[in-house]
Formats: sequence, C-alpha cells, structure tokens
Amino acid sequence: MFVDSHAHLEFPEFDADRDQLFERARASGVEYILAMGGASGPDHLDSGLRIAEERANVWATAGIHPHDARAAAPRHFDYLATLSKLPKIVAVGEIGLDYHYDNSPRDVQRRVLVAQMEIAAAARRPIVIHCREAWDDCLRLLEEHWRAHALGGILHCFSGTWDDACRGIEMGFCVSFAGNVTFPKAQSLREVAVQVPLDHLLTETDCPFLTPVPHRGKRNEPAFVRHTAEHIARLRGIPAEELGAATTANLLRFVRAETQ
Repeated sequence: MFVDSHAHLEFPEFDADRDQLFERARASGVEYILAMGGASGPDHLDSGLRIAEERANVWATAGIHPHDARAAAPRHFDYLATLSKLPKIVAVGEIGLDYHYDNSPRDVQRRVLVAQMEIAAAARRPIVIHCREAWDDCLRLLEEHWRAHALGGILHCFSGTWDDACRGIEMGFCVSFAGNVTFPKAQSLREVAVQVPLDHLLTETDCPFLTPVPHRGKRNEPAFVRHTAEHIARLRGIPAEELGAATTANLLRFVRAETQ
C-alpha cells in the first residue's frame, strides 16, 4: 500500500537490525523501497545496490551527494557510469545542490551536478534531486541540462515553494515528501503537499533522518513512511489507501520505465 522512495539503508544506524526493518516495513504495509547509494561518500556509490540485490522489492540509486562534490574524482564518475547501466540501479542520485551547509563550494556542486546529469542521460536513467536553499540555481540547471532528455526524476524531501514544484512537474519530476511534512512548523510544506497532482506525488522517509510524528525523536525507518502518507491523505481529504495506491503506482512506473 505504501512506498518509501528514499532510504539510506546502508547507514550504520541499521547494522544491528537491517533484516528486521524490512519485516517491520512489510507489516506496516510498505512494499517497495528505493535505497540510496553514495550518501556515505563517493567511494561508496554501490552501497544501495548491495542492499537491493538481495531483495526483490527494493531498487537502488547511485550518485555523488552535493556535500561530497569536492571529493569527486574521475574514477568516481567512471564507476557511476558503469553502475548506472545495471538493472537494479534505476536512477542516478541523490545529486543536486545544498547551499545550507555548503560542505562543497557552490561552483563545484554545480559542475558535479551537471556531470552526473550527463551520465544519467547516457544511461537513460532518471535522477533523484537533493536541493536545499538552492532552488533557483537547481531548477535553472535542470531546465538547461535535463529537460530535453525527457527522463524526469524525483525532487526528494521537497522543501521548495509551489512554484518550484510546478517547474519540476513540468519537467516530469515527481515531488516526494518526507516526515518533516508532519512537523508543527511545516505549514508551508503542507500547503504544497495538498496541491501536487496525485500522479506526481511520492512519499519517503530519508531514514534514518526526519522521523515523522508520532515517532519524532527516534531513528527513522521505512515502516514509518505510513505516518507521512496518512498525514498527507488527511490534508487532502482522501483515504490513506487512495494515496498509498497512487504513490505505489508512481514508484512502480518510475522503476519499470527505466528497467525494461
């Protein structure tokens, strides 16, 4: 019924109970998960793949996170190009821009983002975008370097405005919401969540981060995406089952379109 379109399952927080978290996810109605690869650094681009290869309903991505853009070397781009052609790697990501922490220089972030868009286009893979406090630059680069490929992607852990979401949707992106949409101070985010067309909506955990209410303060995991989905469904005035069915169809379309 529900999907987690963005999970960092390779993180050490899950080393003690990784197998059990998949059991808890199924028990909570979460059937499909997209495991990120590379968020632990560009030397670990295959981290999501290792998890996905062991499970039928888990797919993976690979990408150099904007935090690590300064560490990106030619060998990392070469390996990403190889990984992006594998059936279980359904997207290149998460990639993008992060002007909040500025862990890498902004010009380097932009250059690494464009380089990875080129790799994704060559492999005919969509992209998973991380964007924080950089929406003008990020959307401009997507419009200049990505739109023409008509491969779309996911705007992960969406934090922009409705206008930002519309620009992404026009380029074929799904808009994904994480547990922060349930936080008391996230009213502006909730206002966007009720407007995104159902056929462009996704849910995620971004686990182990952004645990939704009522588990806020605990480690996040895929089973908790149900709370995010139910919260958005209440905001939209529809049954949780309807929202779950829509997000499941969206993720399966995203995966199947790029693995055929």
